[in-house]
Amino acid sequence: MQIKDLGEFGLIERLIAMATRQRGGPDHGAPLGFRLTVDAGDDTAAWRTGVATELFTTDTMVEGVHFTRETTPWRDLGWKSMASNISDIAAMGGLPTYALVTLGLPPETAVADIEELYLGMLEINRQHGVSIVGGDMVRSPVAFITVALTGVHPGQPLLRSTARPGDQMGVTGYVGSSGGGLRLMLEHSAVPAKAAEYLRQAHRRPQPAVAQGRILSEAGVLAAMDISDGLADDLSKLCKASGVAARIFASQVPIHPLLRQAFPDRCLELALGGGEDYLLLFTAPPKLMSEVLPRLPQGAAVIGEIVAGQPGQVELVDPAGVAHAAGSLGWDHFTGDPHAAPDRS
Repeated sequence: MQIKDLGEFGLIERLIAMATRQRGGPDHGAPLGFRLTVDAGDDTAAWRTGVATELFTTDTMVEGVHFTRETTPWRDLGWKSMASNISDIAAMGGLPTYALVTLGLPPETAVADIEELYLGMLEINRQHGVSIVGGDMVRSPVAFITVALTGVHPGQPLLRSTARPGDQMGVTGYVGSSGGGLRLMLEHSAVPAKAAEYLRQAHRRPQPAVAQGRILSEAGVLAAMDISDGLADDLSKLCKASGVAARIFASQVPIHPLLRQAFPDRCLELALGGGEDYLLLFTAPPKLMSEVLPRLPQGAAVIGEIVAGQPGQVELVDPAGVAHAAGSLGWDHFTGDPHAAPDRS
């Protein structure tokens, strides 16, 4: 059966039934006074707000730009399309709540494939207490998924604009593994089976750092963002927002042993520019950093320092102590930069 056989509204009814029957996980909004009053199926979803800060984010994944069907199964695509938005909420130190999903689909798309897409969304949603409460569907020459997500924070969210000279920079886990998974699949690289499985999983099923964001926020960290476009480029964005510069120490960048095994000559490049790790990059004064780092998962590390300088400038200090311009290593939709990946599958 194809979507054109079922029709737009028949498919919508099927997906709404899936979304409402298979919900699970905690309702993070309820303790803070949020109450859902209009669920999926009306013109809009509606909820009453309490005393918390409400967070909003949205992200789109387009076939041939962010994913290909050869490298990303539909269920994993559903997971990733939601994970990228949950990660934005995590970067603010918040908890995710309600999602709106817009699908652009060729009419020849198999209904079973879209059900798989939704199953991937629902899997990650159950882990993080997210409810799909509505959305839209349109005909499109290529498949795309747009997710709009809300979240809540009980106080002041983490921001990109609050890093200060003298802060140390940290990441909440190993970087570059997702980029390594993409390279593995695009280049059909021959690597040991255990490394291949780890890298594919890191790319297809990234784990948003919601718990880590809450740890940072509760500890008093002020500045953070998620690593979606690559560590070096995302750090540059944080520095621009804060009016500061930064130094990354290459020897301190945490690289998983399996990524290093698979790509020994390219692992640092992947760590700096691979993107889609969905970890958190954060800054804090040294004393606070020493207090919060032991509370984070394996792979969390201090990778450098915030300094006064041209806003957005990032230097990479090699093991010999020589500083180099980090350059543009990450993902940009419209750049002609040869470092940019051909897709973000």
